[in-house]
Amino acid sequence: MPNRIIPLALLLFGLLAGHLALAKTLDRIVAVVDDDIVLASELDREVAKLAQQLQQAQRPLPDKAVLQKEALDRLILTKLQLAQAERLGIKVDNQTLAAAIHNIAQRNQLTVEQLREVLARDGVSFREFEDKLRQDILLTQLRNKEVVNRIQVSDAEIDAYLAKAGPSATDRKEVHLLHILVAVPEDASAEEKAAAKAKAEKLVQELQQGADFDTLAAQASDARQADLGWRRLDQIPTLFANAAKTLKKGGIAGPLRSGSGYHIVKLADYRGGNRQLIPQTHVRHILIKTDELTSDEEAREKLLKLRERLLNGEDFATLARSHSEDTGSAINGGDLGWVNPGDMVPAFEEVMNQTPEGRISEPFRTQFGWHILEVLGRRQHDATDEVRRRQARKAIRQRKAKEALARYLQRLRDEAYVEIRLDQVS
Repeated sequence: MPNRIIPLALLLFGLLAGHLALAKTLDRIVAVVDDDIVLASELDREVAKLAQQLQQAQRPLPDKAVLQKEALDRLILTKLQLAQAERLGIKVDNQTLAAAIHNIAQRNQLTVEQLREVLARDGVSFREFEDKLRQDILLTQLRNKEVVNRIQVSDAEIDAYLAKAGPSATDRKEVHLLHILVAVPEDASAEEKAAAKAKAEKLVQELQQGADFDTLAAQASDARQADLGWRRLDQIPTLFANAAKTLKKGGIAGPLRSGSGYHIVKLADYRGGNRQLIPQTHVRHILIKTDELTSDEEAREKLLKLRERLLNGEDFATLARSHSEDTGSAINGGDLGWVNPGDMVPAFEEVMNQTPEGRISEPFRTQFGWHILEVLGRRQHDATDEVRRRQARKAIRQRKAKEALARYLQRLRDEAYVEIRLDQVS
């Protein structure tokens, strides 16, 4: 079988394993789980599946009793989850199942018909495959509803995670720093030290509110130069280097105390490190929806007339507020802000990417209706800090979800009636 089919293996374990064992085993009840039962044939298949997973992971196989107990525990939890999904009215419709089958075939570079043929060659009926996939989707939906979607991750948790993980940019090779010094003489009095600190804190506050760094440095800095230029991290004071390791581009650190006074540094740029630069487009649009009263042609004609008015000098924002049916952006003059790749539907993004800056597109259609758009600008955005926080949020959610799922499954087991009828399993 080609290597590209390997991703199907985990799904096929439960379908392929145990066919021989089934023929040899007298089907009997090995466990009662509330109103459901576990049959010996089910347990045989689960044991074979678990053994194959351990072998593929190159882990030693435990003895039969241990393997049976693990397999039976899995089956009991599955039965309990399926029963809970039924109580909550969770179902997998045929459309969802068909989409999942299509995605599996696509990931393996197959058509659905070719997937059928592969399964048939491996002795698995398509019906078995569908039933197992439907069950997997059902369990995922239950876990999302009952556990995963309830997980909350706060900014404080992300901050703590990143602090514990340490700087992500310690491999930055060079930094470009700007510097302000509020000097404190060696023989300064307590009042002079306090005044210098207050001055430095006020400067930091002004910078955070948008003041120009160069202007403030020229007015208030006691340093000989404000622009330190490009320096290697090992060539600048440790006080500055420690700040520069974690600052994002444009970030401010300070006041930082040293023997000479209070320092404020700004990371103008850096080289090296894991920078995440993404192209962004600033775009605005006008949307006309189609319905029983407005046809595609009528929507397009309306936008053509609006485009003509724009080309003749009328204000885009004013027309968007008056005519756009995208209520979310119309109030802002149609402005969608800075858009990342993938933020918009493909049809919109394709036109946006092809439209020159400062130009207004021809009318075009998406699933939401008909649009015209104007590209206001393009830039490379340093999203390093955003990406790092997003990755931290994902890691925290996964950890919390794993812990919460374990508690949820334990609660299901504790609240259920389970009777084991297999001597080999205690």
